Amino acid sequence: MRILQKLVLDCDVDAAWRALHSPAVLAELYGPLVRMRPLGADPLPLEWESGADAAVQLDTGSISLGTQLIATVDREKNGGSVRILRDVGMPLTGPLASLDVWDHQMAVSATADGRTLWRERLTIGGRTAPLLWLPLWAMWQARAVRLRRLARSWAFDPELRKPADETAEGADGHDAVEPTEPTAQPREAD
Repeated sequence: MRILQKLVLDCDVDAAWRALHSPAVLAELYGPLVRMRPLGADPLPLEWESGADAAVQLDTGSISLGTQLIATVDREKNGGSVRILRDVGMPLTGPLASLDVWDHQMAVSATADGRTLWRERLTIGGRTAPLLWLPLWAMWQARAVRLRRLARSWAFDPELRKPADETAEGADGHDAVEPTEPTAQPREAD
């Protein structure tokens, strides 16, 4: 059984690709209803690296939804114009652990207007898949709404500050402001 998504996001493809590799973004996609916390003492990495894995606990605050192994593999198609992140991990405990198949792939590519085409496919299988498909489909619809909203913030990359010797600073340590127009000078009396 499959759940498919196809969205156009208001960010460039590089920003979407970075977001795909961010555990913080993943946690934000499921929040505030579902929390994702690392299992064990080690914190989640700042970025998922291809071939790396991490076990996480999913809960609603008071109800445990189980644990999941997230294991990512990156690949490219069409000469790099399509980038794919595949989660080859599996639910370890909880209701989703009854599934025999869990294959989650997310692909990003640039649109003609500089935005991102986001395609996602979750394939599940096993005797409980028909029971779990509808709740997962509903969760994926909520994720789509959050994806569209969050993607706008992914496009923001703060400019790097120039070293202090390259910028003009005022005596108080604040950046000096250069006027854009000449300042009017009072006329001298004739």
